Amino acid sequence: IWNALTDNYGNVMPVDWKSSHTRALHLPTLNLSEKGVNDNLNLDLSDDEELREQLDMHSIIVSCINDEPLFTAEQVIEEIEEMMQESPDPEDDETPTQSDRLSILSQEIQTLKRSSTNNSYEERVKRLSVAELNELLEEIETAIKDYSEELIQQLALRDELEFEKEVKNSFISVLIEVQNKQREHKETAKKKKKLKNGSPQNGKQEKGHMPGTYLTTVIPYEKKNGPPSVEDLQTLTKILHAMKEDSEKVPSLLTDYILK
Repeated sequence: IWNALTDNYGNVMPVDWKSSHTRALHLPTLNLSEKGVNDNLNLDLSDDEELREQLDMHSIIVSCINDEPLFTAEQVIEEIEEMMQESPDPEDDETPTQSDRLSILSQEIQTLKRSSTNNSYEERVKRLSVAELNELLEEIETAIKDYSEELIQQLALRDELEFEKEVKNSFISVLIEVQNKQREHKETAKKKKKLKNGSPQNGKQEKGHMPGTYLTTVIPYEKKNGPPSVEDLQTLTKILHAMKEDSEKVPSLLTDYILK
């Protein structure tokens, strides 16, 4: 690696690491003791056997297995179910937030998936009476209703956020386009002033507004505590579109915006 790093200096020979000053400073920093190395090399057979016994992973694992009893998968599942039943109900605490509610619902769904795949759960359901089955059915229908309502709310919120994102992106893009056009308009206006001769040209202008008249329109905006609403951004976007096209609709749009 050292040769590969130092060989990239053109025609210069690679630096010899062993004879370098960095290597001379590196060795004392490591603080290597030759005595320890020699001791390790001169180990006798008794030390090797002791090390082998200490590092015998097979015997360590067997001893651990003998000390602790083995559990079957069914016993582990039953223990988990008992722990979940003994755990306090989160609904008894303070009103959970929306993220907490979603996490609780996801945990309940995972629990239902695991329990449905368990044979013992099916056997327990078969032993239930008709009244108990009806009660269980009502609980499942109530849970489905709650999940459906939560899903509808989340989907509606997602649609609102996506629409808000589109409005903000369109506002930012048209604002950048208007700013770029304003810079171009200023540069062309400066060039026209430099190239302007004494001959009058205003008398030959066609009817209508001068190019770039509405491009430099100033939109009044009152700063609020928070960001502008989606409705405000939509109105500002319409005005900016008209400014970009230098349209005669700018005064009417601006008047409606100010009055409303």
